[in-house]
Amino acid sequence: MNEGTVIHIASQAMVMAVKLGAPILLVSLGVGVFVSMIQTVTQIQDFTLTFVPKLIGIVVVFVIAGHWMLIQFSTYTTQLFNELPRLLLSG
Repeated sequence: MNEGTVIHIASQAMVMAVKLGAPILLVSLGVGVFVSMIQTVTQIQDFTLTFVPKLIGIVVVFVIAGHWMLIQFSTYTTQLFNELPRLLLSG
């Protein structure tokens, strides 16, 4: 296994992490900004007002996109394990 192969595998892993993490992080960010604006307008500062809506948003993302996320991750893992013998023999 040469340096180029390791870099390729690492870059694929990072792309997969971004693809799987982006929906959760974007929803959490959007809900956080929305709740912060509501807290600023109403001047109610309570920790649970930001935590609970974010948690609900993340659960909704998992319900909607969980199947897609699981398919993406299992496809990546299957491809990686299928390439493993070739990678070990080429090094």
